[in-house]
Amino acid sequence: MRPLDEKEIRDSFVNCSKGEAGRIRLPAGFADGGVPWADIDFLGWTDPGAPQRALLVVPGEEGPAGFVLRRPESVRTSALRSSMCQVCLTEHGAGGVVLFAAPLAGASGRRGNTVGAYICADLACSLYLRGKRTPKMRLVRREETLTLEERIDRALSNLAAFTDRVAAG
Repeated sequence: MRPLDEKEIRDSFVNCSKGEAGRIRLPAGFADGGVPWADIDFLGWTDPGAPQRALLVVPGEEGPAGFVLRRPESVRTSALRSSMCQVCLTEHGAGGVVLFAAPLAGASGRRGNTVGAYICADLACSLYLRGKRTPKMRLVRREETLTLEERIDRALSNLAAFTDRVAAG
């Protein structure tokens, strides 16, 4: 993903007001260049000031598009339970994947309508795809026959299916 500045990020949000976008705290390390732009396909983070709010900024043909997501309050899960991210298809142990709900863009979202997707809890799909991060509590990782580029394309396609539904309202 190409590096973005603060204005580009704040202007990209499609499912919140400009005022809300202005109050979003940017990811840790953003100001000092700590975002690994070369290793990510989209920018995802949890708002440090509002832990139930997560943010996604995805590249697009018409520029970046940002999405406000809600994460559930932490719930106890069985240590034996595992789940798979709908974006990158990484398998995680308990708590590694959560249901993120996004208000729809426009009037529909203002009425409270949302869509959801099960995504890596830390929104680090790009790092899992590249092997730069490994899921906790997963002893076996399934090997895929797809190349890294094919896995990245698949993840971006899966993410676009979700974000397109949000943007369409």
